[in-house]
Amino acid sequence: MFPFKLSLNASTLFPFGLGIKEQLRIAAEAGYEGFEIWIRDLEAHVTNGGSIRELKRYIADTGIVVVNAIAFFKWSDQSPEVREEGLRQAEREMSMLAELGCPAVAAPPFGEVGQVTLDEMAVNYARLAELGDQTGVVPYLEFWGRAKKLARLSEAIYVAAESGRADTRILLDPFHMHTGGSRLEGLSCLNGNRIGIVHVNDYPASSDPLLVTDEERLFPGDGAAPSSRLSELLRQIGYTGYLSLELFTQDYGDMSAVEVASHGIKKIKKAYGV
Repeated sequence: MFPFKLSLNASTLFPFGLGIKEQLRIAAEAGYEGFEIWIRDLEAHVTNGGSIRELKRYIADTGIVVVNAIAFFKWSDQSPEVREEGLRQAEREMSMLAELGCPAVAAPPFGEVGQVTLDEMAVNYARLAELGDQTGVVPYLEFWGRAKKLARLSEAIYVAAESGRADTRILLDPFHMHTGGSRLEGLSCLNGNRIGIVHVNDYPASSDPLLVTDEERLFPGDGAAPSSRLSELLRQIGYTGYLSLELFTQDYGDMSAVEVASHGIKKIKKAYGV
């Protein structure tokens, strides 16, 4: 039994230099139900003469669903000026995503956050969530293992609680749980509906959490990540949403883009199936 839905993050296809339409086509051809776009690829599409309306029609024709977007705005920077510009950027990008029909956007601790307290971050997230209310695009609170703040699952749970937003949803990633030292069992503090999306990947058994790089991420099941236990915990808390393959591999050898995408589906189902 496989209780989750399958998604592909555009980063997995970056070595092939594809435009956003080609990325979506490959994902649909391989059999994914969902796709995570990167805002930079959407902006490039528009800059090169494409329209969001036409892209939305193209997506509908492929039968795939755009489920989330990867963006980098400094919504909780310690500088008030930088933070305000980050929120203005977030509003612009959320508006584009709303036009496309994308329901969510990742909100990691991008920028200088070392001097920001978790309570201040909760206030900043609440402001970002208000922009989400206005645009209809939900910001998924993402923790980064190497961030100076919001590096662990426990910190994300705290920020979510203190934000006063009962609808806050957290973005999970086993790589960031590994690099930040998050306890997997902490997931038992969540309900499945408090998770926006789960990025899936793996990392080498010999990897040092302080030194392993994004480029060293592996297909699920090819490393030491506790994928089976993560799958079990996700099922226990009632999560049935998307598992999205997010790799940053620079060279897949002789594999084509569709072969990489198809291989990813097999690896996810094997690592996260019952």
